Amino acid sequence: MAAAACMALSACGGGSDSGFSFPPIVPAGPPAAPPPAAPPPAADGPMVRQTTAGKIEGVDDSAATGTYSWKGIPFAQAPVGSLRWAPPTDPKPWEGVRAASKFGHACAQGGRYFSPAPNDAPFGLAVREGFGKPVGDEDCLTLNIWRPAGDTTKLPVIVYIYGGSNISGYTADPGYDGAQLAKRGDAVVVTINYRVGALGWLDLPQLKTGNASNDSGNFALLDQMQALKFVQANIGAFGGDAGNVTVMGQSAGAVNTWGLVVSSASAGLLHKAVPLSGGIAFASRPTAQTYSKGLLNAIVIADGKATDTPTADAWVASQTDAQIASYLRGLSADKLLTIVLANPQLGNAPAPIEDGTILPVNSAAEVDAGRFNKMPMLIGNTRDEGTLFGGFKPSDYDRFGLQYNFNPDAPVTLTEADLIKASYLPVDQPLTGWKAWTNTLTNAIFLNILPPQVDSVAKYLPTKTWYYRFDWSQQVAPFNTAYGATHGLDTAFMFHNFGTGVFSFSFGEANRPGREALSDAMVGSLSAFARTGDPNHSGLGVTWPNWPRKIVLDASKTQLQNSAP
Repeated sequence: MAAAACMALSACGGGSDSGFSFPPIVPAGPPAAPPPAAPPPAADGPMVRQTTAGKIEGVDDSAATGTYSWKGIPFAQAPVGSLRWAPPTDPKPWEGVRAASKFGHACAQGGRYFSPAPNDAPFGLAVREGFGKPVGDEDCLTLNIWRPAGDTTKLPVIVYIYGGSNISGYTADPGYDGAQLAKRGDAVVVTINYRVGALGWLDLPQLKTGNASNDSGNFALLDQMQALKFVQANIGAFGGDAGNVTVMGQSAGAVNTWGLVVSSASAGLLHKAVPLSGGIAFASRPTAQTYSKGLLNAIVIADGKATDTPTADAWVASQTDAQIASYLRGLSADKLLTIVLANPQLGNAPAPIEDGTILPVNSAAEVDAGRFNKMPMLIGNTRDEGTLFGGFKPSDYDRFGLQYNFNPDAPVTLTEADLIKASYLPVDQPLTGWKAWTNTLTNAIFLNILPPQVDSVAKYLPTKTWYYRFDWSQQVAPFNTAYGATHGLDTAFMFHNFGTGVFSFSFGEANRPGREALSDAMVGSLSAFARTGDPNHSGLGVTWPNWPRKIVLDASKTQLQNSAP
């Protein structure tokens, strides 16, 4: 065995007398050169900012507008699938640098006058092609930021919430472009998308989870709070002061702004409030649940699972809450909105909802008792709010086209009879004329509820409560009487946006000097208020007194005509 082992070893070259010899050792050559080092990552460009979700790259528009902008920034995950009718959740972080040069999708909604065009087309005649149809997208929870060019820090922040009856609206509306306000107001301007209609406000028992925020049904108001949390965490990277955030909203956006003032859930997220043409006009939980039950039945009938209300009730009763929730979340947004549009008898989704958690069950009483987020408030109305709701003679489709194509600098052939129904003519007819009718609407929709609410705020903040009435009505005839100082017109002046938009028929060369002077005064007041809580500045021409007095904001065609009666 030993011999065998020795032979084996010898066969492996282990013996000295096997006749096998090792090959000669050749000296090694020089070592191979190491692979080239990877190039260092490219330095971030000057428009790149770091957010809590990742880096974004905006646009340097300093040459044209004197501003930088970042658009389409996600502040929450898309509210789709299991996140439909759920509180917003933080956006998923992304790798690399995300482009932030374009607006995000508008939120899904039934197309109407203040809705986006289908397929996110730019504002224009395409908008009216979406009337009465589903437009927008559920993947829509984004915001946009503008700031003055440069590197100034600790700028006041103005966050804008669009209106649209809480069933429509979108931040890409050219009237809400923040560049002019950011530049002229020396502020960081933020505009936010939020869910609207039944996708944003739905108090349906079958969707309850036991989570108080979820069960409130106030998903859109929670979206707005989520956007404000994003601002708190990130606005410093854009030169804004997270400790000085003013929220401004118009119409439904003003109603929502009041909601943020009232809600304990938004404490610390805003420091000043500017609600324009809206007050505490919230919905009760019974009203909201009546709507949600009616909508559920309409869906069941439209989907062929029932033929009428009794059979719809029976089908709903045969399902568990989880089955109903899964069924509703499985519907496409287009199908859901088509059903909503086909059932106008249901009315608009009630909003915001006094659920008892996100909003108290009697918000006006809570404010009167001093239980609200106390902050300076600048509140406004337009003199002729009601003209927008009076019922015009042309259809919305035809009126949109007529006004979009109208040239205020060309000879005018339109008459009041082209815009106003014959039953409201002459416009000055007592009781039945257009002015009497629309004044009734102004009071019923806006003015009757507001003064007691402002009184309640001023009781605790007498030197920090301010009110204006916007009176400008220098359009060419017949728009000066058909619209006048109509609902929403003041936002064009607050943003200094007089280009193509919903109200561009109002703005011609003849009234340019006066309206631009008025806009400068209003932007100056908004800027001063955002900084200090006081809207007074030298460009107003008068001293703006505290409530219960007011300032009347107005101009002739050529000069400022503010007053403080």
